[in-house]
Amino acid sequence: MGFSDATQFWNERFDKEEFIFGKEPNEYLVEQTQKYLKPGNKVLCIADGEGRNGVWLAKQAMQVIGFDASDIALAKAKQFAKDNQVEVEYSFSDTDSFIWHSNIYDAVIGIFIQFADPAMRERIFQKTYEALKPGGLFILQGYTPKQLEYKTGGPSLIEHLYTEEMIRDLATDFEILELVSYEKALSEGPRHTGMSALLGLVAKK
Repeated sequence: MGFSDATQFWNERFDKEEFIFGKEPNEYLVEQTQKYLKPGNKVLCIADGEGRNGVWLAKQAMQVIGFDASDIALAKAKQFAKDNQVEVEYSFSDTDSFIWHSNIYDAVIGIFIQFADPAMRERIFQKTYEALKPGGLFILQGYTPKQLEYKTGGPSLIEHLYTEEMIRDLATDFEILELVSYEKALSEGPRHTGMSALLGLVAKK
């Protein structure tokens, strides 16, 4: 899927009054942020959508950069940041068109970025590694193949879902601090509601 196709696909999804993934931050992100991150950290949010995670991180006094391939989602995210009286530096990009600078982020956040096929996923891990400062963290949450049974959110293509083995292969350059698969009920807006099969990763450069 090219950038313009991705924009069209996600714009159709996000073109609603409601926040399709809710306004609360992802639970796994909150837990890991409280463990590992601190005010003043420079953080990149990949495909931040309507801004629920980026805005929350900015409210924790972090310097947040985010991007998304949906300009409709970004308009909602910018308004959401304004409503919360925080600043997030958003750009209209996909993971391939975003300008990844080297060694500048304390953390890179990837929450349900499961639009990526295997080749793009490999590029995301590589770019993330390069963009992190030494000691910087990659915090990732996604669905595992069992999610296809629950059908409570996420992609329908098995090759877009995460297994621990796949993530270990992708994260060979990183030190893995945590890699867990678990099941939990999510309540993240109408798109992510109900029992879910999840994977969490915290990896250090």
